[in-house]
Amino acid sequence: MASPPQNRVLLLGITGHDKAGLTHSLTAILSAHSARILDIGQAVIHDSLALGILVELTAEMESSGLAGQLLEKAEELGVHIRFTEISGADYDGWVSAQSKRRYLLTLLGTCISAEHLMVASGIAARHGLNIDSIDRLSGRTPLENEAGTGRVCIELAVSGEPGDEEKIREELLQMTASYDLDVAFQQDSLYRRTRRLVAFDMDSTLIQGEVIDELAKLAGVGEQVQAITEAAMRGELDFQASFRKRVSLLKGLPASALDEVILRVPLMDGAERLVTTLRRLGYKTAILSGGFTFFGRTLQQRLGIDYLHANELAIVDGIVTGEVIPPIVDGARKAEMLKMIAEKENLTMDQVIAVGDGANDLPMLSMAGLGIAFRAKPVVRRSAKQAISKLGLDGILYLLGVRDRDTLG
Repeated sequence: MASPPQNRVLLLGITGHDKAGLTHSLTAILSAHSARILDIGQAVIHDSLALGILVELTAEMESSGLAGQLLEKAEELGVHIRFTEISGADYDGWVSAQSKRRYLLTLLGTCISAEHLMVASGIAARHGLNIDSIDRLSGRTPLENEAGTGRVCIELAVSGEPGDEEKIREELLQMTASYDLDVAFQQDSLYRRTRRLVAFDMDSTLIQGEVIDELAKLAGVGEQVQAITEAAMRGELDFQASFRKRVSLLKGLPASALDEVILRVPLMDGAERLVTTLRRLGYKTAILSGGFTFFGRTLQQRLGIDYLHANELAIVDGIVTGEVIPPIVDGARKAEMLKMIAEKENLTMDQVIAVGDGANDLPMLSMAGLGIAFRAKPVVRRSAKQAISKLGLDGILYLLGVRDRDTLG
């Protein structure tokens, strides 16, 4: 007994000016023929539509005038439709390809050029990664905006089996060194959509500058302390020893100076928008800082931060003693606190994001599911998997897949 003829697979490619009701009109025809949709995808760029519908085509459909009806409706709608038959082998290969690993290649900057996309897509291609889709997460750019004054994010969804992910990251890091933009590369996994805790360093991350440097200026030892701070953040000095040395230089400073520093150190660009959005989305937030609790508490109250761990500056009779109350929050302590908070919130480390700029942030950046070096020292940028330097702190939202339009209003 002869086997029944195999159904064919047909790709409908619809292009033209987008308008409301277009998809409804075309799928109404397919529905009338009981067509089975195998895949569908649509993109609209400045009202220009590209719609693809993959359908299973039976012999009955072929003889019923389906194609002619679709062509007639397309002409009525003012769009063009193209029919492409997909072979069985090609279709089977496409189905099996869904097991390939998926990644997100994100370009962030004040302006993204064709050259940026050329270089990034070239790196992806050299490592066997295919671009599945390209999406703009940032808002629309007005023509009157000068290049370099806006905020642009383009996300490329890619798939494949790259042999060496670290090599890809190295090439992308070289790209960011050559161009005025940031490039992030992360796996598009379930955890990207289920992260629920973000931990921040404070000094030079949530706020602009280092609180201990500002205190040192008021104590008349600014240059000495700043030099030690910079060496410690570069990883050239042991944090605990350097921290004790810096604090000792503050001995004799009136406690009233702490209030003065609170008033003079501003928030980091985008910090308020970022934390407000995270709270709206149900994230828990934490400050894990090698700085001081007196400033951390102010930030915690202002931004609505859930957890705070920082260093307690010793004050006796209204005078800074030059000592810090143990334990000192160094890199290891930050990582320990991050793990503790995650356990308290019943989260895995894959669901945790850590953000920092200094060498003492590396332990928590490396253990978090998403570790982000923000405007970081070179040693930190090289070691962290992701880095943002060209945008404000709210640029982190793009790495979570949050669009600008999602946060408006």
